[in-house]
Amino acid sequence: MILFVVPEASSVPFEFKVRIFYLIMLSTLAIPMITILGLRLSGTVKSLHMIDIKDRLIPFCVTSVYFLMTVYFMFEMSELDPILWQSLAVITAVVVILTIVTFFWKMSAHMTGVGGLLALVVVLGMNFPNFTILYPLLAALLLAGVVGTSRLFLNAHNPMEVYIGFFYGFFTCFWGFLWVWG
Repeated sequence: MILFVVPEASSVPFEFKVRIFYLIMLSTLAIPMITILGLRLSGTVKSLHMIDIKDRLIPFCVTSVYFLMTVYFMFEMSELDPILWQSLAVITAVVVILTIVTFFWKMSAHMTGVGGLLALVVVLGMNFPNFTILYPLLAALLLAGVVGTSRLFLNAHNPMEVYIGFFYGFFTCFWGFLWVWG
């Protein structure tokens, strides 16, 4: 969203935004997914659903490391708009804290992400008057409802794990993104 939906949120030229997008998708989505699949195939993780809290520990730790490496790499790119690495740093902090919490308690990572997405939409709407917030806000709220309901329907989480995941993601990202665009 920061790269393409709200152009004035970052001063990076479009061609460079595309490369940054691919870097972020590769290092925070594709590589962690491949790693988790490898953990499953090796038997380290019993199920890709990671219902057991023990199955979540290694994948969450590895994913946190990938996020931290990506933020560090983006921070080191001196020509990069600081808003981009700072925004990813907020998301990374959420992922790392979620990972730490996972050692003690199971919280919905899906709802944490959806809560963070909703926070991003709200903060962008607050800081960029040209950003039409209505449709992204409705989409994020609908997504929150669908994902939360799905997690409960699949018995992947109890209601408390879903609610706390959502509110943790929303409030942490909300204050973090306010700091970035403060």
